[in-house]
Amino acid sequence: MSVRWGIVGPGRIASKVTADFPHVPGAEVVAVASRSPERARAFAARHDVARAHGSYRAIVDDDGVDVLYIATPHPQHRAVALAALRAGKAVLVEKAFTVTPAATREIVDAAGAAGVFAMEAMWTRFQPAIVRMRELIADGAIGEVQSVQADLGAQHPTDPSDRFYDPAVGGGALFDVGVYPISFAQMVLGTPDAVASHGVLAPSGVDVEEAVLLSYPDGRTASLLASLRCATPGAARVVGTEGWIDVPPRFHHPDSIVLCRNGAEPERIVAPPAGSGYAHELREVTDGVADGRLQSAVMPLADTVVVQDVMDAVARQLGMTVQEGPADL
Repeated sequence: MSVRWGIVGPGRIASKVTADFPHVPGAEVVAVASRSPERARAFAARHDVARAHGSYRAIVDDDGVDVLYIATPHPQHRAVALAALRAGKAVLVEKAFTVTPAATREIVDAAGAAGVFAMEAMWTRFQPAIVRMRELIADGAIGEVQSVQADLGAQHPTDPSDRFYDPAVGGGALFDVGVYPISFAQMVLGTPDAVASHGVLAPSGVDVEEAVLLSYPDGRTASLLASLRCATPGAARVVGTEGWIDVPPRFHHPDSIVLCRNGAEPERIVAPPAGSGYAHELREVTDGVADGRLQSAVMPLADTVVVQDVMDAVARQLGMTVQEGPADL
């Protein structure tokens, strides 16, 4: 039997993710929901989805759906995820998981109470090149890891009406862009001891750009940059006592890495993703739901909580305006 998926929020990212389902054995998309019935029907027609719902509640109540991929604006994740989990549906929640640590913990607790699978859609961790990087680090290929460097930036319109500058929909660099280098650093180094950030805010109160330094009790560090005003290479580097690993642009969905051992020639390791790169996280959830697991070992909920705590520290230090969504649909 296949795992039956529903899509919540038929926007640009949902369209890209849905296109990768042919690369996921045992999964099928059977329903889509939007607060606009017209948008739901258009998405269903474009992706050959059987049922189009004109409300989020309708897809939560759809007994023919096993798991929901939630791709609404960040502050809306909370209500949909909580409703889905209480209805016994698994969830894959697009990053950033929420915009506040309290809401993230609320969803994590609800998943535990319901005994239902939940995961953040951080596709980076499932890219074959990143999987290989983690294997090399675990095998001691670069010795003891000491630091992580990562940047991710793009120029977006500065029109105040653009969604990137609207706190009501989770605008700003942090939740769309900054989450990637922060999650990457947490994946490699774990939970930081301290967070220091410096950045620029838009008049609306959301962040335009920030530099973030994560520090650890043993002297390890992560130096990170996220931006909506500057296009950056989008590269990452993991430095160890015996060498380093470069993750070429764009590091959050690479098709290769470069292993640089001290005193040796660089070694390029090519590991392209299936489809557009979303299939790997979709397979993780599909297999997890089919096997009765409650969360992913690759993207555990505890890591999502840590990343959300780091983003909260950044937001508070910058004086950002953060607006979490309601708990109820």
